[in-house]
Amino acid sequence: MKEITVSGENEGSRLDKFILKYLNKAPKALVYKLLRKKNIKLNGRKAAGGEILKEGDIITLFLSDETFFSLKDKRRIKKYNINFDIVYEDGDIIAADKPFGMLTQADKAGGDCLNLRLLSYMQEKGELKDGFTPSVCNRLDRNTGGLVAFGKTLRGARELSLGFSEHFIEKYYYAVVKGVLEENRLIKAYHKKTENRENKAEISPMPSEGAKETITEVFPLKNNGSFTLLKIKLTTGKTHQIRAVLSYIGYPVVGDTKYGDKEANSYFREKYGLNHQLLYCGELEIKPEGRELKALKPMKIKGSGNSKIKHIIRSEFDRQ
Repeated sequence: MKEITVSGENEGSRLDKFILKYLNKAPKALVYKLLRKKNIKLNGRKAAGGEILKEGDIITLFLSDETFFSLKDKRRIKKYNINFDIVYEDGDIIAADKPFGMLTQADKAGGDCLNLRLLSYMQEKGELKDGFTPSVCNRLDRNTGGLVAFGKTLRGARELSLGFSEHFIEKYYYAVVKGVLEENRLIKAYHKKTENRENKAEISPMPSEGAKETITEVFPLKNNGSFTLLKIKLTTGKTHQIRAVLSYIGYPVVGDTKYGDKEANSYFREKYGLNHQLLYCGELEIKPEGRELKALKPMKIKGSGNSKIKHIIRSEFDRQ
């Protein structure tokens, strides 16, 4: 017999889905057979599988040790170094400052990414539990740096995902663009994914088949007569939205090889060794606005910044 006490990480899970993850080598048919035969009980009672778990619930598995260990692999995540800043952490969420050049999640080739490094971090702290796999809840392009939110618990991940989809988590970016922009702009345009070799998004002023509306707010902070430092509020979150929209209105992001300006890119590459777009997600603001949430509270989370980017901004915009 094996007893499992449901932790906060798994509150809100369905019992059957929890068991399938916990007994990660068990066929689905076997799990439902165990439920039918009362070999799995919840708080001492017969369980159907559709029950929603609460923290502190007791799941009892009536299995021999031999059977139990034959149905379960011990989970181990490869150990990674945390070579980036964790700027906020509580029992439900982490906000990490993703470095430029790092994938948020593994691509088809697998391998290193921010998500795996955060799982490794939780494992080393002894916080990686069975039944739920924590995960990042927003993504940044490989060559965009800044804040990524990670759900440590099921409720944390669900509320973060809800916040990004319903826009009560607001995302603010900073970028250096070519050209002088002096007034705030609210840019509404239409975004369409393309299937071309360059994988570039198409931006247009009018709706068309397959195109979706984007909303981007731009706030100029400083300019030096040639380039402008912007703060950007991203309401919608389409592929390459900021880079594609800013290029569309004539202010391409410095360092962007896909939508950018070759002459500007060359200047920053030769002067500063810049090899990625100068675009950074610097702030997340959580504004629940009356929603009953368990994991999230009203707050602003600010990124720690990047020393190279800080140097570029000081050199370009703070010269006397």
